[in-house]
Amino acid sequence: MKFPLLNRVTRHLVTTTLAVGSLVSLATAHAASPVVIGSKIDTEGSVLGELVLQQLENGGVEVKDRLQLGVTNIVRQALVSGEIDIYPEYTGNGAFFFDMADSPVWQKADSGYETVRDKDLDANQLVWLTPAPANNTWAISVRGDLARDNDLTSLEDLADYLEEGGKLKLAASAEFVESPQALPSFQEAYGFELSQGQLLVLSGGNTAATMRAAALQTDGVNAAMVYGTDGGLQALDLQVLDDNLGVQPVYQPAPVIRQSVLDENPDIADLLAPLFAALDRETLQRLNGDVAVNGLDPANVAADFLATLDN
Repeated sequence: MKFPLLNRVTRHLVTTTLAVGSLVSLATAHAASPVVIGSKIDTEGSVLGELVLQQLENGGVEVKDRLQLGVTNIVRQALVSGEIDIYPEYTGNGAFFFDMADSPVWQKADSGYETVRDKDLDANQLVWLTPAPANNTWAISVRGDLARDNDLTSLEDLADYLEEGGKLKLAASAEFVESPQALPSFQEAYGFELSQGQLLVLSGGNTAATMRAAALQTDGVNAAMVYGTDGGLQALDLQVLDDNLGVQPVYQPAPVIRQSVLDENPDIADLLAPLFAALDRETLQRLNGDVAVNGLDPANVAADFLATLDN
């Protein structure tokens, strides 16, 4: 742009003013770009997604809601392609993302997290932030009264109980009963074996059905295949038995964010770290139960929980 009628000083002032204005406009446009939050479509996905969204928003980060976007492969692809910027994923799914299902690294929380963190950063420029201590993996639960009466807190306790003649009938899916990575691996590691008469095999893999069978004692059932943070566990008074030998892969929820977005918003890591550190197994069971069992809105459940973290 030329200013033929202006003297040098005036031209300098005009040029500087325009330049500053342009920089302000660019900065404003850049600051206005929101962080797009995604999540999976299930109950826990809705809860974790709302927690991430509200925690960032409360921390002054401008956000855009793309929660409950779809199942794992849809949300994962949206992140890789840049359609969304961050979503909660499970460390154990790194086994499938990187074709490492047979690797033992997923049996330990630390090695599983470190493996998926390093590989995703190298391959996709995705950053895995602080994971929750909760583990949403396959588990065996028993009725609360059975657990309390027989001091059952772990699968070692269950093996001892069965060896002493204790009565158990497990509701589970065919996949759980037949897959070498599921019930057979538990039985081999802990030294017990359930007969066909001790199993109620239900079609599909819906843990709501297996938990209901145990709660109602359907056909004598007093134990159920579950996922560790299922929302119905506390409401139905079911006790998850600890897998102290690490038979199952560890599935810790953690926020995964695009590196470029984290570079532009470095406070995000510090905002989310205390939140996810507070999400142990019992806490996630309770939050999921508020949505799945009590019918509360995930947004309200998340807001109430975040308010307790502030106090």
